[in-house]
Amino acid sequence: MAKDYYSVLGVQKGASKDDIKKAFRTLAHKYHPDKKGGDEAKFKEINEAYGVLSDDEKRKRYDSFGSADAGAGFGGGGFGGFNGGGFNAADFDFSQFTGGNGQGFSFDLGDIFGDVFGGGRQKVRRGRDISVDIELDFKESIFGGERTMMVRKATTCGTCKGSGGKPGTSMKKCGTCDGKGKIQETKTSIFGAFSTVTTCNTCSGKGEVPSDPCNECHGEGTVKGDKDIRIVIPPGIEDGEMIRVPGAGEALKNGATGDMYVKVHVRQHKAFEKEGYDLITELPIRITDALLGANLKIETLEGPLEVTIPAGSRDGDEIKVKGRGVPASGGRRGMLRIIVVLDVPKTLSKKAEELAKQMREEGL
Repeated sequence: MAKDYYSVLGVQKGASKDDIKKAFRTLAHKYHPDKKGGDEAKFKEINEAYGVLSDDEKRKRYDSFGSADAGAGFGGGGFGGFNGGGFNAADFDFSQFTGGNGQGFSFDLGDIFGDVFGGGRQKVRRGRDISVDIELDFKESIFGGERTMMVRKATTCGTCKGSGGKPGTSMKKCGTCDGKGKIQETKTSIFGAFSTVTTCNTCSGKGEVPSDPCNECHGEGTVKGDKDIRIVIPPGIEDGEMIRVPGAGEALKNGATGDMYVKVHVRQHKAFEKEGYDLITELPIRITDALLGANLKIETLEGPLEVTIPAGSRDGDEIKVKGRGVPASGGRRGMLRIIVVLDVPKTLSKKAEELAKQMREEGL
């Protein structure tokens, strides 16, 4: 019975080559037998289908005659019958596997199978990221600022400047990779032997090492030490946010330095809260101030501020002061929102009680 290669890949008959390639990549990654939950039979079927549908001539014959006749032109579509050639990691074209000679195959793995085979595109080597915690008072979180923290971490060796060799020493060919900077290893899978290429750890891919190692770092290029790190705190930062300090992580010989991540913990303020770019505080006022209005001084994060209480203010009213909130982009700032709270006395003097009664008689 003829196989429906389009159904195998889950695409329509008129699918484009890009759609077929995307479907193949997804399914091949899912069913690869070296992965947990993989399926060797399904994997072979997927590759057989892709080997036909990714080739214009084979696809044309398949569309005309079906899989049996189409396969006759290229070895039945199985792994052993695919024609020779190099593996294209970008396309994952398994129809290009070398088969038939019993000698296995060698290819440069793409990053889709990097987690399976340990290959993939060469990545930039970099040191470890580090994380620290910092506590800020409320005012500092609102207006930002700078902090300097001492952190113990791997730093570039000051003697050899990270080269790993004594100052002035010559370089020699790396004995581990024979000066190539890469190491090729042959491994065996259910498909046969294949080779992977990895960066040499001894020379970090440079192909050469110092003739005489540095006495300070013993050839490592880095040393453990205390380092002062400057941290810029942006205005309006929230509790729990992270500040990334690029290049402040651990150093690595012949590699990029990692980053440092600072987790912020903001102490609460007894009088102020933050809501977006606004600062909110409460202002207790007397009944007479609410009735008649008043000018009162309050203490803000930036010092004293005189506030006008309009006559007839009620409990819960807001007085908004522009430009006294949290700094925003472009030099703008949010508002200071002052919530009026009527301070009702629990006891009254005899005179105050008489006045209150008179006010009641007036309908107040």
